[in-house]
Amino acid sequence: MLFIAAIHLSFSPENSSDHVKFARLVCEYEESPLLVEAQTPRFGWQLQSAENGLEQTAYELEVFDNKNKSVWRSGKILSDKSQHIPYTGKTQLSAGEKYQWRVRIWDNKNRSTSWSEKAGFRLAPDKRQLNALWIGAIKREDSRLPGGRNYHNIPDSSDKGELWRQTDPLSRRSIYLRKSFSTQRQIKDAMVYISGLGHYELSLNGKKIGNDQYNPLWSDYDKTVYYNAYDLTEELRRGDNTVGVLLGNGFYNEQGGRYKKMQVSFGPPTLFLKISITYADGTKEEIISDKEWKYSPSPIVFNSMYGGEDYDARLEQPGWNTPGFDDSQWLPVVIDNAPHGELKPQTSTPVREAEHFTIKASRKTGESYVLDMGQNLSGYPLFTVKGKRGDKIRLTVAERINDDGTINQTQSGGPYYYEYTLKGEGEETWQPRFSYYGFRYIQVEGAKLPESQDNRDIPVIKDIKSCFVYNSAEPTGSFHSSNEIFNNAHNLIVNAIKSNMQAVFTDCPHREKLGWLEELHLNGPGLYYNFNLARFAPKIMQDIRDAQLPNGLVTSIAPEYVIFDGGFRDSPEWGSASVIFPFMYYEFYGDNSLIVEYYDVMKRYVDYLTTTATNHIVSHGLGDWCDYREDQPYGASHNTPIALSATTHYFMVIDYLVQAAEMLSKKEDITFYSNLREKVKTAFNNKFFNKNTKQYGTGSQASNAMPLFAGLVNPKDKQTVLDNLVKDIEEKGYRLSTGDVGNRYLFQALAMNGLNEVMYKMHDHNEVPGYGFQLQFGATTLTELWDPRKGASWNHFMMGQIEEWFYRSLAGIDTDENAHTGFKNFKIAPQVVGDLKFVNAAYNSLYGTIKVDWKVDNGQFEMDIEIPVNCEAKVYLPQETHYIPVKSGKYSFKKRLQ
Repeated sequence: MLFIAAIHLSFSPENSSDHVKFARLVCEYEESPLLVEAQTPRFGWQLQSAENGLEQTAYELEVFDNKNKSVWRSGKILSDKSQHIPYTGKTQLSAGEKYQWRVRIWDNKNRSTSWSEKAGFRLAPDKRQLNALWIGAIKREDSRLPGGRNYHNIPDSSDKGELWRQTDPLSRRSIYLRKSFSTQRQIKDAMVYISGLGHYELSLNGKKIGNDQYNPLWSDYDKTVYYNAYDLTEELRRGDNTVGVLLGNGFYNEQGGRYKKMQVSFGPPTLFLKISITYADGTKEEIISDKEWKYSPSPIVFNSMYGGEDYDARLEQPGWNTPGFDDSQWLPVVIDNAPHGELKPQTSTPVREAEHFTIKASRKTGESYVLDMGQNLSGYPLFTVKGKRGDKIRLTVAERINDDGTINQTQSGGPYYYEYTLKGEGEETWQPRFSYYGFRYIQVEGAKLPESQDNRDIPVIKDIKSCFVYNSAEPTGSFHSSNEIFNNAHNLIVNAIKSNMQAVFTDCPHREKLGWLEELHLNGPGLYYNFNLARFAPKIMQDIRDAQLPNGLVTSIAPEYVIFDGGFRDSPEWGSASVIFPFMYYEFYGDNSLIVEYYDVMKRYVDYLTTTATNHIVSHGLGDWCDYREDQPYGASHNTPIALSATTHYFMVIDYLVQAAEMLSKKEDITFYSNLREKVKTAFNNKFFNKNTKQYGTGSQASNAMPLFAGLVNPKDKQTVLDNLVKDIEEKGYRLSTGDVGNRYLFQALAMNGLNEVMYKMHDHNEVPGYGFQLQFGATTLTELWDPRKGASWNHFMMGQIEEWFYRSLAGIDTDENAHTGFKNFKIAPQVVGDLKFVNAAYNSLYGTIKVDWKVDNGQFEMDIEIPVNCEAKVYLPQETHYIPVKSGKYSFKKRLQ
């Protein structure tokens, strides 16, 4: 029995006639962007309506200049497209200028809306307009900073270590910079363009501008340097103004000190700044970074991404960034050479302080206090303290503690700590600016808690929080079910993703903070379901381009701040992200721009792998990293041949390249790489398939799952290979043996072949290996190893590939692979498995929120769904092979299960 009902809800629409409203107007995926790089920007909008089945049939766009003059009106365009609409006006848009735009649409009942409210966008300046100078305390050539990208710790006894000790102290010191100026007319518009390397904090008249952390985003500064933009129109005042900048090192100038993963410097801290002012009378003025600025050492006496941060509040200079401050003792800046990298607008989402956690438990251990903040995260402490001038407190952070209650940094990199020297003027509040770490626990030395019975005359911590800091890419997904292991595993994974979603997707937020690339595609769908990466992903691809070597190799980390050896620099599972990740972007957003822009990167990488192949077999790399064996929990593949994994990825990137070539009509490439693909497939099966046992490689789960997923198995052998895969899982008590690489292929090989019951049994338990054990262990973020007792990081998302199964299979929210429109056309095909009683999930697509809410009670399946306006879904009910076409709106379904 099947029952379908349409549900109609009413609301009060805005900015339109009664039947529809505009919900989100974006230009290049951002609302009111200040740095649009494209000369022909693309527009998009969401629609909302209480009517089921509403579709857009036509639209009209209009763009206005900063004088409110129309520069382009598209006229009525017969189309249901509401994303990726390019500007096609004859008037060329001017760099650095501000524009507004609006839209109206017609629906499938031939009704038109009113015009939307106007939305703004501003084009980035061109290079000629960026006429400021790079300034700082010391020139690169005078700093005595050694070049090169050095591996790990440099021993003090080494020659290179000696070179680092000989650097000028100014080369690593955080500095204040200031410039005063006067404006005497009414201001119509004011923008600041700034790049402070490694990172900066910008203020105007004593007020911090923006709420971003660690801007500009990390990059390979020899290739790309980002700048940011802020609107100062409401901040500048008539009369005297002062702009102030605080500079820190970041990855631009990682000189070590305390814990060192590497030592690499692109130069000492340096600033590029331009304020562009337009007055009401039409005249313009510029304030630029030049020789007229002054600098002074800041109270931040030490800052390192790997070592922590020290602050001496006695060195503060109150009012340093306000008009009227006496800077007669400050020094004139020096003009430095520009960094080697090309200066580009930062259009990606920035990093921000997003969440806060308070003390959940505390314990006095010796002379210290150890605070349990309850959540492992990436960030820093924020505290308020009261004490005497010159008192010094140290906060050491860690994700684990020893048996005696003290903190333990052995698996996260140490020593790393924050040190604060009090100025002794009442309550003092501080947080680090230029360094973060992965931690749950804070060990406080030199201070006590207010409620303690400690009689020492030492500072009192009045308040303390841990600040969760991560990329501000908008959350887009939610998942909840009747299975608490799944729910809590979802939370573990999302918190680990957040912790490692910084300027790049890092492996861990403490000992490395490096952009290991395999996580991008192996966890790609989970990343896209949970966060809007429309603006972040292009930045990642720029990092990949910058990291690609002249021979075509895409290195395993990007940016490549440190040069590793062997598989840690060159592993096909890692480099394949350069080809696979843009296709995931295309799948989720219906936007092939990354495939078009980075086709050359893809092709050069495939050609590089070809040079490493012997008889079409690629044999190098790390394979299924950290696959599960109780006796060997860490390292390169133990269970599966490395060559099998490497060649599978070689085949897949060739296959994707053929698709890209077809998309771009590159006929010669289509022919050449199609032939290469077939040769690799033949060689792979000859090398790894045992015709007698019907097993690949060692017969491990990854050995059989990878070729099943990639389409390498000949159709006549597919079922037997699949049966062998399931047999191995059953023999292991429904336990997996895969790792970082093999997980996705195992999970999806099962899901794609209707074996979701096996998937359910494989994860519905509390034993090792499994997510349930990590929860039972007490983890609050996903750990690097299946068994966290074996060590390594406790804040990795690399094993989080089950997120794809939660959304794509259990909730059933999936793209329509034949439509290539992102989630404008999609499928809803929930899998009712195991003893699941319900699943509630949502995905906020470019077109609006898709919701699925299903439950089973006594064999009765009921599901409520919500389809965004101007979208269409194919709904597959459980145990049905035919779909029900459903257009926008809210619907209910009922079905008696067999």
